[in-house]
Amino acid sequence: MRRRRLLGPLLLTVAAALGTAAAPPTAARAAAPTVPLDRVVPAPASVHEGGTPYTIGAATRIRVPGGSGEVRRIAGHLAGLLRPSTGYALPVTTKDGDGIVLRLGGRGTAELGAEGYRLRADGRAVTLSARRPAGLFHAVQTLRQLLPAAAGEHREQAGPWRIAGGTIADTPRYGYRGAMLDVSRHFFTVSQVKRYIDQLAMYKINKLHLHLSDDQGWRIAIRSWPRLATYGGSTQVGGGKGGYYSQDDYREIIRYAADRYLTVVPEIDMPGHTNAALASYADLNCNGVAPPLYTGTHVGFSSLCVPKKVTYDFVDDVIRELARLTPGRYLHIGGDEAHSTSHADYVTFMDKVQPVVAKYGKTVIGWHQLTGAHPAKGALAQYWGYDATGAAERQQVTDAARNGTGLILSPADRAYLDMKYDKDTPLGLSWAGYVGVRRAYDWDPGNYLQGAPGDAIRGVEAPLWSETLSTSAHIEYMAFPRLPGIAELGWSPADTHDWASYRERLAAQGPRWDALGIHYYRSPEVPWPAA
Repeated sequence: MRRRRLLGPLLLTVAAALGTAAAPPTAARAAAPTVPLDRVVPAPASVHEGGTPYTIGAATRIRVPGGSGEVRRIAGHLAGLLRPSTGYALPVTTKDGDGIVLRLGGRGTAELGAEGYRLRADGRAVTLSARRPAGLFHAVQTLRQLLPAAAGEHREQAGPWRIAGGTIADTPRYGYRGAMLDVSRHFFTVSQVKRYIDQLAMYKINKLHLHLSDDQGWRIAIRSWPRLATYGGSTQVGGGKGGYYSQDDYREIIRYAADRYLTVVPEIDMPGHTNAALASYADLNCNGVAPPLYTGTHVGFSSLCVPKKVTYDFVDDVIRELARLTPGRYLHIGGDEAHSTSHADYVTFMDKVQPVVAKYGKTVIGWHQLTGAHPAKGALAQYWGYDATGAAERQQVTDAARNGTGLILSPADRAYLDMKYDKDTPLGLSWAGYVGVRRAYDWDPGNYLQGAPGDAIRGVEAPLWSETLSTSAHIEYMAFPRLPGIAELGWSPADTHDWASYRERLAAQGPRWDALGIHYYRSPEVPWPAA
């Protein structure tokens, strides 16, 4: 689904971060201007500016009057983010009063839905209100962007810490706003995944799709088939040592993501992209002979043996264990680039596997080739096609959408974060073309697939494939600055979509990334502030 073949050697180096050290708190510097309420990414649904700014000071309290333990946890998260840079204690209290106030429920919050929020600031307080805790967490991310960039530093800075007066009322356009991380081509540790989760949460992404299996590596321990991880996970692209997540590791990733209101969507790609499994268990091969482990980047050569009963024992065991570990609603079964599987076998396989997902209480997601079979009721198809995708294939997808299959949009020449920015990009691939920052942002999910009903579009996702990526710096260089644009397409109303405005708001994120140590690409399409 994502690459035809990798041409040339893998380039596993990237430019170093361009951040500069912030001035110590004792150094004299000009006070940063108050950030306008409409400078946020993703763009809020409604902004009304005016009134006295609120200034965070030594006496500021973070208040959760009558708040649940979950609301207190969000308040503690906010305090933990702001204490290092401000130097203030920012105690969390359940007593009412002025300061930073987090309120769950109350007048006018019903219309905010499961993820919306209201932020109101004046000279006495900044109040975050929501119907559900996820909305309060998203409000915290907006609040962070309304403070000076130095608020992201990990050591004390000189203030002031002002929040502009006025009101933001905000709800998401789509309920599914995802990012995918390929941990199969190159393995990323739990701490590396957590770092990416924190970055996704800043832009109100709510799904983390983990690509847990492919030809080059199997990354999740399955107790009933232990060699999948211990042998199938022992290598990666280029022949490195690979790795895998124990079931406790996977639970920790899920817990960490859930604390930031991201749902983990695990993917086991099948019937193709399965060489790591085939190498681990000979019986999964039609000829009963296990192939060697694979460390290259070609695609489409592997397939589970569709006629064999053991194939479905394997699938049942894997899905059962993964479903038990995963509290989220969705389980991704892949289904792309199964070039070594006949069409008849592909349809047979998908018809047998989708009911297994339902048996264990999950909803199927598959790459859009699933629409060439018989998508189960309620299934979602993830469209990764691009300008070169044939009309017949697009028609197949739109027909399925008209028949009730929901769509997640990840067009490869728009949303794939592993595509090179331009010919000089030292990382990534270019089989779908070059994807600059404007190209990644300047499309509308609501009318991207002609013929697909608007209500079939469930959201967007930004996949990041890792054939050429092996460090957190590589991830960040390819994700930033394009990821926030995909996040905005998923969150913000269509009528806020404007490249000229967005590029200015995006430029203002640069100093924030510098403060946070994010290794981003300084695209010439964006008017970054001078260092």
